[in-house]
Amino acid sequence: MALGASQRLTDSVAAVETMTRFALAVLALASGVYTYLGARTILDGSPTAVFFAAVIYSVSVSIGIYAFWSYMARFYPHVTTRTGRTAMLFVMAAGAAMIMAMSSWLNAAALAGSAAVEQHLSETVEDYTADLDRAHQNALAVQGLLPDIQRAGERFAQLAAVERQSGSLTGTTGSGSVVQLLSQMSAQMKGLENGINGSREQVADLFTQGQKRLETMRSLVSAPGAIEPRADQFSTEVVALTGVITSLAQTSIAPSVRRAADDLSIGFIAPVPDGTAPDLVNRQNQVMDTVRASVSAQSKALGKAADEILSRPRVEERRFVPLSAAAAVLHYAQDFIPAWAGAISIDLLPGVMVFILAVVHGAIRRQEEGLPFAERITAAELLQALQVQRAVVASGMTMEEAVAAAEPDGDLAEPNNITSIDLKSRARDRSHEDR
Repeated sequence: MALGASQRLTDSVAAVETMTRFALAVLALASGVYTYLGARTILDGSPTAVFFAAVIYSVSVSIGIYAFWSYMARFYPHVTTRTGRTAMLFVMAAGAAMIMAMSSWLNAAALAGSAAVEQHLSETVEDYTADLDRAHQNALAVQGLLPDIQRAGERFAQLAAVERQSGSLTGTTGSGSVVQLLSQMSAQMKGLENGINGSREQVADLFTQGQKRLETMRSLVSAPGAIEPRADQFSTEVVALTGVITSLAQTSIAPSVRRAADDLSIGFIAPVPDGTAPDLVNRQNQVMDTVRASVSAQSKALGKAADEILSRPRVEERRFVPLSAAAAVLHYAQDFIPAWAGAISIDLLPGVMVFILAVVHGAIRRQEEGLPFAERITAAELLQALQVQRAVVASGMTMEEAVAAAEPDGDLAEPNNITSIDLKSRARDRSHEDR
């Protein structure tokens, strides 16, 4: 029964040998094709040079994969010692690593390279969208100071009007030094307000331009067709958008507001009281001192608010790095695990067949070792043994003498090495010596 099972396994191994070679050839060819597609994405030069370089490389990879796994399928199942098996496993691991290095990542680039580049472009769009929003917010932050500036300007203007009409501050109506000072402060606040309002339109225009660039970039990411021309146009849009973001960062009027706040207090120059009576001059001085204190408080408040705006993190200029399909599939490998698994499986699937053959040959050896010699000998070996026996009888030698004659060194001879021709020639030589 054991001999029958062993024979069936042996017959099965012989039956699938052609299929094994065919499968190795198909897998090596498939790996070569995808390697060619991946290699074209990383090669530069003329179309002809790229074509021939990619073809030569892919053919080399196909031949290397087929030869390597053919050697492993032929030799590994028949290595029985522990040291030999360990050495072969080490060689297999080294070869598999080399195959993945020279082929698998290019296969993955062919399978998922375009999707990886699109993901790179998509993440770049998200980054630039965040940069544009931050630059826009920084540029508009100074707009939050506009209500305070308007209230301060209106307050100075109202005080000047009241003083001119009723003299509620100095007790004397008319346009004197106090009215002149209040009007001057109101004009400064109005000028600062106009500057902020003017920057708003410029910021809105730049933000609109940036949004249009982002919309174009998003359409390039999702557009059908080859990825290379879309990536080139995407790079052009990135350059334009970077200029818009830089302009937004330079448009902020916060530094101007900070300088204006300092000018309010440092550059405060009160006019000389123009009252004719000493009592009026004294009242004018008191009102001017009050205005000076109010202007100083307003200056400190504006300076503090401007400093908070200026302390915001600036939008650093982002550098867009285009990636090829091969580089993108490596950079975003964790997002394309199925493609990587398929690419590696094409190259390493023959290893499974090698282990299957090793297991089958191991089972055959174990079954045959438990059988007596008479059941393990084949018909061909039996016929050869009978031929040797007839040759020994014809020579007039005993079996021990025939074995000794076949191996002069005294080692035990293999039956396959003892042929009838050798025995007859040795018998003739010995008979001549006896004579």
